Amino acid sequence: MSIKVSGQLSLSDVSASRRKCKHTFFDQMHKLINWSSIEKELRIYYPKGLRLSGKPAYSPLLLFKMLLLEQWYGLSYYQVDEEVNDRITFSRFCGISMDNSVLDHSVLRRFRTALTEKKALNRLLKIINDQLSSHGVLVQNGSAAVDASLTPTPRRPKGKKSYDLHEDDTISVSQSYQKGVDSEASWTKKGHNLYYGYKRHVLVESKEGLVLAVSTRKASSDDGAHLAILLDKVSLKAGSRLYGDKGYSGFPNETLLKNKKLKSAIQNKGSRNHPLSSAAKRFNKLVSKTCYKVERVFGSIKRWFRSAGARYIGLDKSHTQHVMEAIAYNLYRAANIILRGV
Repeated sequence: MSIKVSGQLSLSDVSASRRKCKHTFFDQMHKLINWSSIEKELRIYYPKGLRLSGKPAYSPLLLFKMLLLEQWYGLSYYQVDEEVNDRITFSRFCGISMDNSVLDHSVLRRFRTALTEKKALNRLLKIINDQLSSHGVLVQNGSAAVDASLTPTPRRPKGKKSYDLHEDDTISVSQSYQKGVDSEASWTKKGHNLYYGYKRHVLVESKEGLVLAVSTRKASSDDGAHLAILLDKVSLKAGSRLYGDKGYSGFPNETLLKNKKLKSAIQNKGSRNHPLSSAAKRFNKLVSKTCYKVERVFGSIKRWFRSAGARYIGLDKSHTQHVMEAIAYNLYRAANIILRGV
């Protein structure tokens, strides 16, 4: 059964609109974003299994807005289904008449899976960023900063490794994973603690710290290798400065920035026999004053959206979570930036 999404209000909608509900943020979203262009893009990725007579059974824009609500309020599939039914502000934001009930949560899950399989969210992030740029909220061709953050998963292996001694005196190591373990994640050490999960790399513009691009790899991956992936997703203006911490230092990335005609502001990294000079330490301190904007992204997503770790199994699904969080973060911040008069 399809859900009717219409711009016309029923008698119950008119009555509900008179109630004192907090819907200022959602009104700002409707003014800030051209949702028709978003829906046009979403129809390309709409799963065939959710179509009726060649037409979408459910509005793809409705499903995408429900995914945004899931991120903004830290909800699960089951919870967002219930909240859109119960909250007047949620149903009005999604464009659902109060005379109708919202779809089953399984439809939302299938829609998200389709976006993941077709790698659609990177494209959607760019479209939304282009619209934010048209409002002067986001600067896409200026200086940028890069950093990484761990996304731990509770689905870590708990089994024991087995060792087999062969006739040629070689030893093979194997580990069996119990059911439910995310085998695509990996272990890494940060400080004195071990973490199992993924690593999120984020490129932000240096003015307001809004997200330009996201890359996701297993936790054990090297930070420096991800800079090229992020820069391929954006078009920074020649001569722009790129800020980064010591994890991105090294000859390969310096050559990469030179080839892209970008100025390097990556922190210097000392070694045991080559300690940093006083000038290098001052430089690192100046760079950190811009790099904190990336760390603010990670902290805000964790605090605002109650995102404490990976919610799904697998690298692609974890990347979908990261990009959806980036989209939700940019929209959330954009409303405040406009109110601030920037």
